[in-house]
Amino acid sequence: QVQLVESGGGLVQPGGSLTLSCAASGSIFRIVAMGWYRQAPGKQRELVATKNSGGATDYADSVKGRFTISRDNAKNMVYLQMNNLKPEDTAVYYCNAYIYTDYTNWNEYWGQGTQVTVSS
Repeated sequence: QVQLVESGGGLVQPGGSLTLSCAASGSIFRIVAMGWYRQAPGKQRELVATKNSGGATDYADSVKGRFTISRDNAKNMVYLQMNNLKPEDTAVYYCNAYIYTDYTNWNEYWGQGTQVTVSS
């Protein structure tokens, strides 16, 4: 069993900052990639940012220059630093990871989500 647990969401004013954290725990052999997705009301879940074990990152165009993803491989954690937040960033943010539980078996895992609300 593998669990992803997010923290750090909340209410912030436009232009403000938040940092999301996600901790992976359980039967982890190797983490291939970790990242963040978000889903706003009435919209599909979308990629925000990912970072693989080699350090390569990918960002949604809408967050480039404002959000930064980072990982602590020793702690099996991923972070999302969000700056200059806009009302359109309001969504439930989900942690995502591709994890090997042994040499051959891997799965995609999701956290339970954390709400980010940007409003004055």
